[in-house]
Amino acid sequence: MCGIVCGCLFSGRVGFLPVYGSFFVLVSCCILFWKKTRVRTLFFLGIIFLCGFVRVIYAFWSLGSNAEIQWYREHRVTGYISAEPDIRQDGVRYSVTPKEGSIKGKIYVPYDQYPVFHYGDVVDVRCGRLEKPEPIEDFRYDMYLARFGISYICRSPEIKKIGEGGGYKLFVNIFSFKDQVADRVNRLWHEPYAGFMAGLLYGYRGGLGSLNELFAKTGVTHIIAISGYNITIVATILITLCIHLCVPRKRAFYFVVTGIVFFVLFTGASASVVRAGIMGVLVLFAQQRGRRRNIHSVLICTVMIMVVHNPLVLLWDAGFQLSFLATVGLLYIAPIIEQKVCWLPRSFGLRESFSSTISAILVTLPLILFQFGRLSVVAPVVNMLILCTIPFIMLLGFFGVVVSFVSYPLAKIISWVAWFGMEYVVLVVQFFSSLPFSYVDVHIPLVFVFFCYVGGFFFYQKIKK
Repeated sequence: MCGIVCGCLFSGRVGFLPVYGSFFVLVSCCILFWKKTRVRTLFFLGIIFLCGFVRVIYAFWSLGSNAEIQWYREHRVTGYISAEPDIRQDGVRYSVTPKEGSIKGKIYVPYDQYPVFHYGDVVDVRCGRLEKPEPIEDFRYDMYLARFGISYICRSPEIKKIGEGGGYKLFVNIFSFKDQVADRVNRLWHEPYAGFMAGLLYGYRGGLGSLNELFAKTGVTHIIAISGYNITIVATILITLCIHLCVPRKRAFYFVVTGIVFFVLFTGASASVVRAGIMGVLVLFAQQRGRRRNIHSVLICTVMIMVVHNPLVLLWDAGFQLSFLATVGLLYIAPIIEQKVCWLPRSFGLRESFSSTISAILVTLPLILFQFGRLSVVAPVVNMLILCTIPFIMLLGFFGVVVSFVSYPLAKIISWVAWFGMEYVVLVVQFFSSLPFSYVDVHIPLVFVFFCYVGGFFFYQKIKK
C-alpha cells in the first residue's frame, strides 16, 4: 500500500526505466544476501513496494494518452455503454467504451433522462467537444473519474443507439433483473420512500431528492450505503435455503459465495459493498477450510485485494476510505466504548448501537471534515434513534419485493408496515435537521488529518495497555 500511495503521488515524474532498474537491483541483492534473513527481508519488502508502484503506473497507462483529443472541436465515437447508467434527477451519466483502435480509455457522457439507454447498448456518440477531466478547486475531479477508468468527458453530446450485444451477457441479465426490482419498488412505495427503500436494499440514491441533503445534515447518509448487514442478510438466507434443501456443506459454500458475488454486482459494486462482500467471502472460506476467523487479518486482506484490483481507490475514493475507517472503528474502538458505557441497557440494542455509532464517528470524523467540511452535531442522537429500526425496514422491504413477484396484494400490506418505519426515520431526520445548530461548516487541512490519526493510534495503544 505504501508503494501504491507513492505511485499515485509521483508516478508522473518517474519513468519506466528507473523503476525496472531498481527492481532488477533489488532482486539481485535479494539473491546475493539470501542467507542473511534480515537483509533479505528488507530487499524483499523493497520488491513488494516497487510492485505497488508499478501497479499504479500500469493503471495510469491504461487510461490512455491521447493528449491531442482535447483540442478537437467535434468528435464522433462508436462504442458500447460499459457500466450501469448513473440516473440522477438532472439527467443520466453514461460510461462509453470506444471500439478497439478508436480512443484509449472510457468516455464520460452526461445526457438527458430520455431516451433511455442500457448497459451493453452499442451507441454512436457525437461530442461537441472531448476534453480531459481537470481538478475543480480542491476536488480532484480527474482522479474521481480515473478510478472508474474514465479518460475523457464528452460535452454537448448526441447519442444514437445502433445495436446491442456490447459488454458481458452476465451483466446485461443482472441489470435487467435490477430494473424489474426497481419497478417493483416504485409500485410498492411512492417517492421519496421508493428511493429510500431502493437505497436501503441496493444503494440507489437517485430518488432521494431533498432527503439526501437532510441525511447529510444529520449524519445518517451511511444508512443508504450497502454494508456488511446487507451481505449478512443475503448469506443467512442462502445458508438457510441450503440447510432446508439438504445441500452438502462443500457445495453450499460455492452456492453462497456465488450469491454474494451476484448481490455485489447487482448493487453496482461500490467500494463499501465490495469491501463487505470480500470480507464475507473470506470469513466463509475460513470456515470452509476449518481455520480460525481472524477478522483483523480479513480486513487487511480485503483492503489489499481491492487496492491491487484498482489502486486509485486508496487515495481518491472517499467511499472506500470511510468504509475502511468505519470498519476499523467497529473492530477496535467499539469494544472499548461498550465497556465504558455498561450503565446503558442492552435492550433494543441500545448499548451496541451507541458504541458502534460513537466509534464510527470518532474514526471517520477527521476524514469527513477534510473531504466534506461539515460536522453534524446531532449525528450521535439521530443515529441512536433510527439505527435500531433500519434492519427491520430492510427485512420488510426485502420480503415485500420478493412477495410482489408472487402476490402483489400481500406485498402491498408488507410495504405499508415498512412505510411506517421509513416515515418514523424521515420525521426524526426532518426534526433534527431543522434545528439551527444541527451542523456546522468546519474544514481542516490534510496535515491536521494526518496528525489526528497518528495521535489517535498512540492514544488507542495507551488505552489498550
